[in-house]
Amino acid sequence: MKNLTHQLRLLLRDLMKFNTKLLIFWINILHLQFIHFETGKGIFVATLYRKRGRMAKRFVHSGMAGITALGVMIAPILADQLGTQGVDPWDSPSPSAVLSATTEDQSMATDLSDKQYRDRTIDYVVQDGDTTSSIAQKFDISVDTIRWQNDLKSKDAIKLGQTLQILPVTGVSHKVVKGDTVYSIAKKYDADAQAIVNFPFNTFVNDETFELAVGQTIIVPEGVKKDEIPWSPVARVKQSTPDAGTVTASGAFAWPTQGTITQRFYWYHKGIDIANRASPTVVAADSGKVITSGWSGVGYGNHVVIDHGNGYRTLYAHMQRLFVVPGQTVARGAALGQMGSTGRSTGIHLHFEIIKGGAYLNPLGILK
Repeated sequence: MKNLTHQLRLLLRDLMKFNTKLLIFWINILHLQFIHFETGKGIFVATLYRKRGRMAKRFVHSGMAGITALGVMIAPILADQLGTQGVDPWDSPSPSAVLSATTEDQSMATDLSDKQYRDRTIDYVVQDGDTTSSIAQKFDISVDTIRWQNDLKSKDAIKLGQTLQILPVTGVSHKVVKGDTVYSIAKKYDADAQAIVNFPFNTFVNDETFELAVGQTIIVPEGVKKDEIPWSPVARVKQSTPDAGTVTASGAFAWPTQGTITQRFYWYHKGIDIANRASPTVVAADSGKVITSGWSGVGYGNHVVIDHGNGYRTLYAHMQRLFVVPGQTVARGAALGQMGSTGRSTGIHLHFEIIKGGAYLNPLGILK
């Protein structure tokens, strides 16, 4: 009995020693791991510091990708838990599909159909009864646009079941080769370089210099193939403005300057461009109060905005010199500045807008 008790005491003592040694062993292991972690962290932080934030975008993008993936995985679970009454969250319309402009004054807004909001060239299969003219009308582009994009030899060259490429706007598409610039491409297709820059789905390597990447395809709005006779030449008629300030009737908008209209009103270009290399004076289209006169951070450059006090506002952009200051009143025909090429501009011109109640109006239907 005494021997058994003695042996139990020895066993307990050995177990205590073993546990003590095991605890010390794991403490040492964890301590070493902590040291390694701190060393690695120090190297990592020093690397990031030397890079001065160059890797920040990658970490932010990776984090956002992880959050997005997590959201995709847990969204169905949350939908089931919260009770959606059988509604599939993936079938719900996007916010852009739900929101509309029905709260605006539709009588003042320009009628823009959904078919104009295409950001790329699409394929269209010719249906029974289609003609080149009817397809052009369907997609609100010119017959020549379809002809040049699909290399048609005549208006009757299309066949039932044929697949046609349809550009998003009237004009031509161009694949960039070495040496191309927006200016050389505009000259090639008898178009305006500013129109190429203004088209919202044309991208540039450098937004300041409008540098293009070799191999990319860009859209040249209103461009034509000069070596071919157009099927619809009426669309290429150019229009010059009358002398600014010659009309003095009260309540009507006068032409703000002299020059050639190089770009008209489109859904993506909410005004008109009037170009003149002589850099003439820009005048107020109607009397009112100057609410903005200065530099714009969104591409307008030196610009002026006038509130006419009757719900209308006018905007005059890209000027090289300004003659008015915010708060002053101006008479119809008063000089606002000198035409220039400041901001997001490819040449000397005036970008002119008319706005009423938040709706952009086509100036060509209002100017007198």
